[in-house]
Amino acid sequence: MSAVTIYKDSDAGKPLAKHTEFEAIKKALAQIEIGFERWQATQPLKPDDGQDAVLAAYQDSIATLNAKYGFKTVDVISLNPQSPNIEAARSKFLAEHTHDDFEIRFFVDGSGLFYIRKHGKVYMTLCEKGDLITLPANTTHWFDMGPKPFIKAIRFFRIAEGWVGKFTGDSIADRFPKYESGGDDTAS
Repeated sequence: MSAVTIYKDSDAGKPLAKHTEFEAIKKALAQIEIGFERWQATQPLKPDDGQDAVLAAYQDSIATLNAKYGFKTVDVISLNPQSPNIEAARSKFLAEHTHDDFEIRFFVDGSGLFYIRKHGKVYMTLCEKGDLITLPANTTHWFDMGPKPFIKAIRFFRIAEGWVGKFTGDSIADRFPKYESGGDDTAS
């Protein structure tokens, strides 16, 4: 179940609030200028469908978003426990960073946690199948796909280089619960 759990950025021990209803998640994230939507496929997808089938299933939603932002690249990434270098990839995304570009992800399948730091709080946002999250440029955040990731996501880029992180050097991510994926919203 999708969720946002809000903490003081100085205290990962006790949440200030947790929301699991779509409208409440959307409202909490909108207060910090983060977009949160739900998309539906226009045709059924099989678990092993590749990029072309996935993009075709969401072509109308992609076209609407592309008209708004003018993306240079739209692609599909799939990660699972057998993906090469998965530990290194997880470690890279766990470090707090920003981007000069939007970070927009649509979860076709699977799940992951975005941790967004703003106004002295951390918004730990569990995204699952059907969720689209939009982080504006220069949003301070990190991402955890879990030790055994299962993610199929559409990525949107306005710059040709794609994903370029500017790491803050802050160790805040070490103080917050990690995502121990598997389709639930538990963190440890």
